[in-house]
Amino acid sequence: MAGTVRLEPVDERNLEPLLSVAAAEAEPGDVMPPVEAPAGWSHARREAFREFHRASFGGLAGPTRTQMYAILAGGEVVGMIRMARRDEPGTVETGMWLGRSARGQGVGAAALRELLNEAAAAGMRLVVAETTRDNSGAIAVLEKCGAKLREDGDRVHAEICLDSTPPTF
Repeated sequence: MAGTVRLEPVDERNLEPLLSVAAAEAEPGDVMPPVEAPAGWSHARREAFREFHRASFGGLAGPTRTQMYAILAGGEVVGMIRMARRDEPGTVETGMWLGRSARGQGVGAAALRELLNEAAAAGMRLVVAETTRDNSGAIAVLEKCGAKLREDGDRVHAEICLDSTPPTF
């Protein structure tokens, strides 16, 4: 599956498929900021998911300074990866989520490599990420993509320098 991974900017065409994957294969707290809404994938939470993603349609130059991408594997939307400008010049932060059925197949690492290409094309020099020590899937993806990891209590900070040659696979 990982060989056919590509990224598509999130827009109205792929927003509903993205929401469908999120609702079927992920927990709301893993794919969007907390909102005041009934538990689970309620109507209010689905609307909040749409609005959260629509707010970033302007990309890195838009009001949220964030570009979100749908992750496609075999032509199907399976998750989302984003890059958001940080205050430091040339630096973006990334984060991603995958539906349960796409995990553990190399999709995350392939998506992150695609995002690193997008970040480099946008003139970025550094991609950073934050996760928790118990998120072994995220840590494995970051390591596969050449991240330098630093633990701080339960938090793990990752840095990928785009000036260096990326690892080959």
